[in-house]
This record gives sequence, structure tokens and C-alpha cells, in this order.
Amino acid sequence: MRRLKRKFELHEPGFNAAVSAALRLREHGFAAGLVGGSVRDLLLGKVPSDFDLVTSAKPEELAQLFADFRAVGASFGVSLIGVGGVSLEVATAREERNYLDGRHPELVRYTADLECDVQRRDFTINALWYDPAEGEVCDCVGGIDDLERGVVRTVGDAGRRFSEDYLRMLRAVRFAARLRFELFPETRRAIQALAPKAAGLAGERINAEVTRMLTGPDPARAVRMLFDTGLLAAVLPEVAALDGVEQPPEFHPEGDVLTHTLLMLSHMACADANLAWSVLLHDISKPEARTVGGDGRARFYAHESMGAELAGKILDRLRFSAADRDSITQAVRNHMRFASVRDMRAAKLRKLIADPNFPLELELHRLDCISCHGLMECFVFLLDRLAAEPEHRRLPEPWVRGRDLVAAGVKPGPRFKTVLEEVFELQLAGELSTPEEALETALKRFR
Repeated sequence: MRRLKRKFELHEPGFNAAVSAALRLREHGFAAGLVGGSVRDLLLGKVPSDFDLVTSAKPEELAQLFADFRAVGASFGVSLIGVGGVSLEVATAREERNYLDGRHPELVRYTADLECDVQRRDFTINALWYDPAEGEVCDCVGGIDDLERGVVRTVGDAGRRFSEDYLRMLRAVRFAARLRFELFPETRRAIQALAPKAAGLAGERINAEVTRMLTGPDPARAVRMLFDTGLLAAVLPEVAALDGVEQPPEFHPEGDVLTHTLLMLSHMACADANLAWSVLLHDISKPEARTVGGDGRARFYAHESMGAELAGKILDRLRFSAADRDSITQAVRNHMRFASVRDMRAAKLRKLIADPNFPLELELHRLDCISCHGLMECFVFLLDRLAAEPEHRRLPEPWVRGRDLVAAGVKPGPRFKTVLEEVFELQLAGELSTPEEALETALKRFR
């Protein structure tokens, strides 16, 4: 085992709580230390988002030492403890054998040997543990060397490790993209060989991993790596099908649809999940919608409405919430209408700007434009309208409602909705001056 002397000084509640818990476990005769991603990030000079512990203490022994204790994964020895108001995940050191279904081990057995525990972990850079009592990072799998080389490599045989849980293939890509590392050659070859197996993963697991990639520091690289390893064809075949779909060069000098999509991802300035998925899916139906006219030019009629339908099916497959699904499919359906905003009727434009999904759709439009023809006139026009009329971010209350028509003696009927919508359009367009004028206009339509 390689031991690297390192005393971390970090003024962070989670770190202090984890060190305190590890030292307390050591005082009671148990092996304990920080483990996994937090140790990796500390060595890279990053502030970890959370801190996990590994220990030889069994769950029932943890319950005796920590008043704030909760078992959350009893069959795998995973517990939560509270230290100084901070919740920490603690794993009892274990070994696992005989994965029969590509996810769950048949045999799980506790061990007092932390070296044995790290041998079951996915990647060498995640299999380091830190002993705060000795001020040492302990490495028995070559993780420190791999951090220095900038590679993601599995612990042990890559094919065997991925066969234990096929989601690890997606995790390998996510870590490589996030850390801007390369996949170790053996690791890459194993992913390419086993990539079709990822198609059988649960939709919510694929969703979680891909979303982390899309909201990470380099989403375009992550998707490109998914494509190059064959994983994209397994988990998102509709996106993989964008490769090679040529577009008119006068509008898309950047190249095919996949190239355009990756360029948009590279220009994203915020880690918003719904925006990222809207980018990924905004042209999803172009392979199906593509036609070539007599002039030899490719066209994609109705690809936005076709795309919204296909995007909805994909999002359902990946178990998105109804709210997120609606937001993303609406953005896909509407992404072409921004090209005509300067010619829109006043009422229609006000409705567009006041739509709750407008900020996402406006950013999608910006990314779309800067990643192809570069024409930004419509985007600037909308910014100018927002600056000049900030009150248009919300629609006003209608001056006339159904109860007003009833009070004026109009019998309710099927025309109510149509007339109310027509009058509201006139109100938004500024063609009516007062509620009284609006009511009179509505009544005229019934005479």
C-alpha cells in the first residue's frame, strides 16, 4: 500500500464533522477514515460537496457510539450519523461477490480490513481513503498515480467491474468529463465491448447520470465520449442518430445535427438541467423530418412539433417528472417561433414573453443561434423589449370575465370562451383603453 503524508486544512463543517467522527471511531478501537470522492477532490485541490466515511465498526456498534444514528442500507451496512449538525454517510467495510444481475451482489460480508473494502469500489481514483489520525492518504490500487496521470481506470479487471453494475460505464464517462481526464485504454475497451448492456438500465438511473453530465463543467465532451464509446447508442439512440444528418451549410456551417447540438452544449453558461435537456433534444426529430427538394437542399418541415412528441417519449422512458417533461417538450416545440418575433402580433408577443417557460426558451434560442448562423437580431429585439417594458414579463388580469357577461344579461354558452379570448387579445394589443370599453366590445359580439 502506498501512503501519502498529507494534512488537509479545510474550514468546512462537513470535513470537520467527518474528521471528528473518524477520530472517535479510532479512539474506540475501530479502523476509520474518509473515503471516495472527497479524498479524490481534496488531492485535486477542490472542495468536496460531501464527505463519506468507511469503518470497521458494524451498524449496531455505530448506533452505540453516535446518538444521531439511522440505518439506511441495512443489507449493505450503510448508515447515517449526525455530528455537529452535519449528516454523514458511513459504510461498514465489506466485500462483495457474485453479481448475478448486473447490479446486486449475491454475497455481502463485513470485514475489518479497509484494504479489502476499497477493492470492491469502481475506480482507482475513488478508492482512496484518508486516515486523519495519521495524516495519511492510503492507496492500495494505484489511485494516486492515476490522479497524477489524469486517467479514469477501474479497480481490477474492467470487464468484471462493469459487469457488476453496468451503470459504472456511465459513471466512468461522467468522471472523465468532469475531471477532464481520459479513459484508461483497458477501461475504454471494456466500455465499448459492454456498451449495449447499458440499454437495460432503469430509466431513472440513466436520467440521473446523464443529467449530472449535462450539468457538469463540460457537457459537450461528456456526450461526445458517450457517442465514441457506444453508450449513447445504448441509452439515447435517438440522440446518436443525429450524427451524420447533414444540414444546409448557409444556415449550419458548423456541420451535421449532432455537431450543432454539441456546440450548443459547449456554449451553455449555466448548469440548468431542463435547459441542457432542451438543447440535447431540440432537433431530435431532424433525422425523421429531413427531406431533400429538387434543388438538392435539405429541409426539416415540422421538426419542432415532431420533436416535441419524440422528446416526450424519451423523457417518459427516463422517468422525468411531469413538470420537467412539460417544460422541456414545450421548449422543443417552440424553439423555431423565435425567428418570427419581430413580426408577431402584439398580443401574441406579450403572451410569449409572459410565459413561465420564456427564460429557458430564450436562452435555448440564443444557444441555437450562436451555434449555427450567428444571427442574433431576434434575441436582441426581445432583450430590448424586456428592457423597455419590464411589466410585460407578466400578463395583466383580463378586464372582462364570464361573470361580467352574465351580470350584463348574456346567457352562458359555447361562445363565451371565444369572445373572452378575443377581447383579451385586444386588451393585450393596447386596442382597448378601459374595462368599460372592453365589456362593451364583448357585448357587441353577442348582439
